[in-house]
Amino acid sequence: MMDKIDRIMVDNEEIYDIKTVARGPIGKLPLTDKMLRKSPSGNLFGLSQNVGMGWSPNMLDGKQILLLSTQGGLKDEEGNPLALGYHTGHWEVDLLMKEAANEITQHAGIPFAAYVSDPCDGRTQGTTGMFDSFPYRNDAAMVHRRLIRSLPTRDAVLGIGTCDKGLPAMIIALASMHDLPTVIIPGGVTLPPLYGEDAGKVQTIGARYSNDELSLEEAAELGCMACATPGGGCQFLGTAATAQVVAEAMGMTVPHAALAPSGQKVWKEMARESARAIIAMEQEKITTKDIVTDDAIHNAMVVHAAFGGSTNLLLHIPAIAHAAKCTIPSIEDWQRINKETPRLVSVLPNGPIPHPTIRAFLAGGVPEVMLHLRDLGLIRENIMTVTGHTMKENLDWWEHSERRQKMKQKLKEADQIDADEVIMSKEKAKERGLTSTVTFPTGNIAPEGAVIKSTSIDPSRLDKNQIYYHKSTAKVFTSEASAIEAIKTKQIKKGDIMILTGCGPLGTGMEETYQVTSALKHLSYGKYVTLITDARFSGVSTGACIGHVGPEGLADGPIGKLQDGDLIEVRIDAKHLEGSINFIGHADQEFSSEEGARVLASRKVNPNIQPAEKLPDDTRLWAALQKVSGGTWKGSVYDVDRIVEVLAAGEKALKEK
Repeated sequence: MMDKIDRIMVDNEEIYDIKTVARGPIGKLPLTDKMLRKSPSGNLFGLSQNVGMGWSPNMLDGKQILLLSTQGGLKDEEGNPLALGYHTGHWEVDLLMKEAANEITQHAGIPFAAYVSDPCDGRTQGTTGMFDSFPYRNDAAMVHRRLIRSLPTRDAVLGIGTCDKGLPAMIIALASMHDLPTVIIPGGVTLPPLYGEDAGKVQTIGARYSNDELSLEEAAELGCMACATPGGGCQFLGTAATAQVVAEAMGMTVPHAALAPSGQKVWKEMARESARAIIAMEQEKITTKDIVTDDAIHNAMVVHAAFGGSTNLLLHIPAIAHAAKCTIPSIEDWQRINKETPRLVSVLPNGPIPHPTIRAFLAGGVPEVMLHLRDLGLIRENIMTVTGHTMKENLDWWEHSERRQKMKQKLKEADQIDADEVIMSKEKAKERGLTSTVTFPTGNIAPEGAVIKSTSIDPSRLDKNQIYYHKSTAKVFTSEASAIEAIKTKQIKKGDIMILTGCGPLGTGMEETYQVTSALKHLSYGKYVTLITDARFSGVSTGACIGHVGPEGLADGPIGKLQDGDLIEVRIDAKHLEGSINFIGHADQEFSSEEGARVLASRKVNPNIQPAEKLPDDTRLWAALQKVSGGTWKGSVYDVDRIVEVLAAGEKALKEK
C-alpha cells in the first residue's frame, strides 16, 4: 500500500517553494464618493476581483460584455488537444471568444467569459447518455440565465454556440433577456472529407457491417476521416446547422453568420462583427425584446421550411417563443407555413443533391434564401436585427454586396458548383423536384399529431401523385435497443412497419432514435420499411420515419396499445403535406379507422412499456415538469405558473385525502 502511495505522491523539492503572501495589484480602483456610499458591496468587490485577475485598474470604466459559450475540451498553445471535448462543435469555440473579446477590448469595453459546455447527440446515440440529451437543453438554458444574472454589472451578452442542444439552449437563454442587448455567434460547420462519408452517414457503419453491406476495413477507414476539420457542427443540415439558420432568420446574428467554416478567417471575422454589433446595440439601447418578436418567430419558421431543416426545431422554436414571451406556434401554424413555403435548398441530408453545409454558406446562406422568400412575400421584413437595421435593410445590402458575389465565385472556383444549384428560386426548385419538408399526420394512432420529414422519403416509394402508401402488419418494439438489435440480426424485412413505443419524454427523455432511422436509410431494403415512434429523430434522419407521436405510449397514448400483427395503414401526401396513420385491423379482420380507434380505446397499454431502467431522476423530473407545461408540442418548456398551479392543487388534494 505504501509503495502505491509513493508512486502517486512523487517527491520534488520544488513543490516546497511555497509563498504565503503577495504584493497585490498596483494602482487604485476608480472609486468615487457616490460609489462608496450608494453602490452594492458586490459591485465594489467585483472591481477588486477584476484587478485581481490581472485587468488594469485604469481600464475599469468600460461597458461590460459577457461572452457565454459552449466551449469544451482543452488545448495547448499550439492548439493540440490536452483534453478532448465531447465533439468538434465546441472544440474551436474558444477562438471565436478570443476574437470577440479582443474586439471589445479595442473599443474600451470589458469582456467577461463563462462556459456551459454541451453533449454530442452523435456520441450518445444508442446509449443511456441519450436520456439526458433533450432535458439538457432546459438545464443549460437555466444555467446560462443564472450566469447572466450573476454578473449584475453586465451591459450586454454575446452567446457563442454550435450544436444540437447547446445552441438552442443559448438562443432560449438570450431570448429571455428581454431588456439586455444580446447577439448570437454561431459556431459554424466542419468541412466534409475529400474522400469518404459525411458525419451522418458514417454513424451507420455498425448497421451496414452487420448486414454485410460494408467490410471491416471500409468501416474503419470511413470512420476515421468523417470529421475532416477539428471544429464546427456536422456537415449536414441537422439540428446544429438548422439552429444556426434559425438564429439568423430571427435577426439574432449578424448577416451571413450561419454555417461559416470553423477556424477560417471569414468565421473569425464574423465574431469581430458580432462584437461590434453588440457594442452598437448597447449604445443605441436596442434590446432583445426589440428583436425576438412574433414576426421574428414567423421568419424562423418560414426559413426553417425553405431550408428543409431538422424536425427538432419543432421542439426548439416554440421554446424560444416562450422564453421571449411571444405567441407559441401551434401545430396548425406549422402546417400552414410548411404548405405555403417552398423548399429552396439542396443540402445533406435531404438533397436531392447532397451538398454539404459549407456550400450552402458559399451560395449565400440565410440572406440568399430570404431574398427568394422576400420575392414570394413570405417573410416579414420589418423586424429589427442586431445590426441596428431592419431585415429589409440587411437584405437590400446583401443583394448588392461584393461579399455575395465573391462567395458565389469562390463556390464555383473551389467545387465547380453554381450557387443556384444549392439555393434555388421557387421555379428551379420545383423543376429539380424539391418538395416542402414536413407533414403532420394524424389518425387513431396519433390523435394529438405526429411529424414526418416527407421530403426525405425515397422518391421511388412515391406514386405519380407524390403519395406514400404503406399497409402492413406491425412489429412492435418497446426500446430502441430492441429495435436496432432486430435490424442488426436481420429480423426486419422489406415491407415491415416498425412501431417503437415507450420512448417519449416519460420513457426515455424523448430520445433520438437516429441509429434506427440511419440504418433504415442506408440499408438496401430500408426504403421499404416504415417506422412510427413516440420518440424524436436526429436532424439528419431521413426516410419514411414518423415521430413525435402524441400522446406517447406511457401517457396512455394509442401507440402504446399496438400489438404485433396489428394491421397499420400509412398514407403521406408529400405534395399537399397531409397524412394519416391508422390501426385498421388485426389477424384476419380489417375494419375502419373509427372502429380501430374504439378497439385501441378498449385495450390496455402494452405491459412491456416502462420508463427506461436507467432513466435518471433528473430526466424524470424534466419529463413531469414539461408534461404539465404543455408537452412536446409546446416546446417541452417549464411554464412556471402552470407548474406552481399544479403543485398547489396537488398539495391541496393530498391534504384533503
